[in-house]
Amino acid sequence: MTYSVRKAVFPVAGLGTRFLPVTKTVPKELLPVGGKPLIQWAIEEACAAGIEEFCLVTRPGEDLIEAYFRPDPDFEQALQIKENRDSLEKIHALHALGRVICVPQPEPLGLGHAVWSARDFVGGDRFAVLLPDDFLVSERPCLRQMMTTYETVGGNMTAVIAVEPHQTSQYGIFDGADDGDMIVRARAVIEKPDPATAPSNLAIIGRYLLDPTIMEILAQGMIGSGGEIQLTDAMNAMIPQTPLHGHRFSGHRFDCGTIIGFAAANAFHVGQ
Repeated sequence: MTYSVRKAVFPVAGLGTRFLPVTKTVPKELLPVGGKPLIQWAIEEACAAGIEEFCLVTRPGEDLIEAYFRPDPDFEQALQIKENRDSLEKIHALHALGRVICVPQPEPLGLGHAVWSARDFVGGDRFAVLLPDDFLVSERPCLRQMMTTYETVGGNMTAVIAVEPHQTSQYGIFDGADDGDMIVRARAVIEKPDPATAPSNLAIIGRYLLDPTIMEILAQGMIGSGGEIQLTDAMNAMIPQTPLHGHRFSGHRFDCGTIIGFAAANAFHVGQ
C-alpha cells in the first residue's frame, strides 16, 4: 500500500537529565537498545511506514546525532581493509535509510515548539512526529498501524494506550468515544489532568500523524501546561475544524526517557 505521508519530524533536543552524566556529551537518543541507538529504531519504524524524509530537531550546536547519520568514507575504508563485512553492512544499511537533515530548536519551549521549528521542512505536507524515547515493539510497527487508518480519516492522529488511572497526570488524555475497534475520536484532549478529574485513562504516546495547518496554531505560541508550548493544545484547538483520532497501539511500549524503562527495553530485546 502507498501512503500519502512522506516526511517525519523527530524532536531530539532534550537534555536527557535522567541519564546524566552520560548525556552531558552523548544525546540520549544515541543510547543503544539491542546494540542500536533509539533514534535509529525510530527512523527504521518510519521507513517501514513509507516515510522517505527525516528531520531531527536538535539542540543548537549539537552535531553528534547528525554525525551519526553522516557518511564517513575513511571509516568505511578502514572496515574494508579489515574485511569486516558485518560492520560494513550495518553502516551501509544506516546510510540507506533516507534523507536525514537537522534543524535547531533555538529554545527549549516544549514539544509544540520543537515541531514548529521544523516548519520549513514540513512545508504544506502532512507529516509524522516520532518521539524516540517511546520505544515501541510490535509485529506491525506502530506508525504503519496508524497510517492505514489515517489514509481514511485524515486530520490529526496520535497513538494511544490505556494507562493506570493514577498515571493520567503524566500524559495528554483523550476525552472521546470509540469510532471503530482500534480508533477513538476525540472531543477534547486534556494535558496531564489530575486523576480525580481525568475524562478517561486513554493516554497519548509518542507517535503522531499531523495536518500541516497545525503549524499555524503552533506559530501563535500558546503557553500551556508546564509553561511550554504543548502539541496537544494545538491539536485540541483544531478539533472543531480538523478531527483528532487516537489509534489504540497494539504491542509493547517502553518509556526510554527513564532509566527503568530503558533497562526494561534492553532486557526485552535480549529475551527475543
